[in-house]
Amino acid sequence: MSTDENKVVVYYTSSCPWCVKAKEYLASNNVPFSQVDVGADKDAAREIVQMTHQRGVPVIKIGERYIVGFDQDAIKSGLKEINLL
Repeated sequence: MSTDENKVVVYYTSSCPWCVKAKEYLASNNVPFSQVDVGADKDAAREIVQMTHQRGVPVIKIGERYIVGFDQDAIKSGLKEINLL
């Protein structure tokens, strides 16, 4: 069984203010998450583009769901679906 941290992954770049907001939102709700800098990890960047068909960040993977951008309502809904909120 995967850990809670593996259930939520934030794909970000260091220059993205919305990525910071997404990580702050998760942290403020005590949601464990891992993070991947797609600016530094080109393989992860390609993988995210393949999965979402978009190049924007942040991309937040919650369970098997991908959310592109800081969409607080979608993030909250996704976290509730996997019982992390």
